[in-house]
Amino acid sequence: MKFLVIGLGSMGKRRVRNLQALNEKEIVGFDPKIERAKEVNTKYAIETFTDFDEAIHSFNPDVFIISTPPNLHMKYANLAKDKNINCFIEASVVDSEKILQLSKEIDNSLVIVPSCTMSFFPAPKKIKELIQKEVIGKPLNFNYQSGQYLPDWHPWEKIEDFYVSNRDTGGCREIVPFELTWLNDIFGDSKPLACIKRKLTNMNANIDDIYHCILEYPKGMIGNLTVEVISQPKAVRDIRILGEKGEIVYSSDSNSIKYINTEMKSWEIISFEKGTIEKEYINPEEPYINEIKTFIEAINKKNRKHFPNTLEKDYKILNILYELEALAGDNNDLSR
Repeated sequence: MKFLVIGLGSMGKRRVRNLQALNEKEIVGFDPKIERAKEVNTKYAIETFTDFDEAIHSFNPDVFIISTPPNLHMKYANLAKDKNINCFIEASVVDSEKILQLSKEIDNSLVIVPSCTMSFFPAPKKIKELIQKEVIGKPLNFNYQSGQYLPDWHPWEKIEDFYVSNRDTGGCREIVPFELTWLNDIFGDSKPLACIKRKLTNMNANIDDIYHCILEYPKGMIGNLTVEVISQPKAVRDIRILGEKGEIVYSSDSNSIKYINTEMKSWEIISFEKGTIEKEYINPEEPYINEIKTFIEAINKKNRKHFPNTLEKDYKILNILYELEALAGDNNDLSR
């Protein structure tokens, strides 16, 4: 199988590493920035291109890995559809209608799927297992905060030099659907009830740096989701889930889940391995590797249902974001 990684920023580099970790040998990269193409060529010993047409014609790929800024995802995904090329797309935040349209146009045997990386992290996987086993009974409420100081995302470059500082693809805005993807996978489709979003810092970006969201889930469950790009010097990911018979708590500080219910005398604690973390990255490699592995399995099976996310689900999640923003009362210049 021949892979073309489109976009060689931090995520593109990660996807090259993922493919190499899976012993894929035929990998090339494309990025219009000469310095990025040269860096990846040197660091990962793969051929790179700064001209997309040249990459296509000389390499003839079977698979696109789209790791561009979100506003370019659909450009390359539609090219994949037109050329009958399987395609993996990083997390999106704009172009929901184009995503829906693409979902209606792709052939059944073609695997074009959007990322859902958090579903491959050990904590969300374990939370889903515990909820399905009803260890805390019917879930009633969760409080979840996800945050990382935006300048720490890419410490090697200024935020104004990449897409997280643009209003429609802003870092905080992007993470809302990123988190909702795994939360909704566990708890079901959510209905937006309220949202407040603001810029609280003096970061050099015209974006909201915090979103407070209240959502209603099936059977009356309430979710309180806070996404921010303010937390420093450490990132935060903490969730507390209350059920009829107990509670589940996860904290990124301890990288562990604890749970208790009315039949237990003390907390059960489950700790997770730290994993392999590349220099200048925060999250471990293993969930991303497993995500790409599952994508490749879906291609081999010619069945995109083998992958846990779909374009249709992505469309629904993005529209929840847009509804939340409408409730916040300021969505005039945000892309749909």
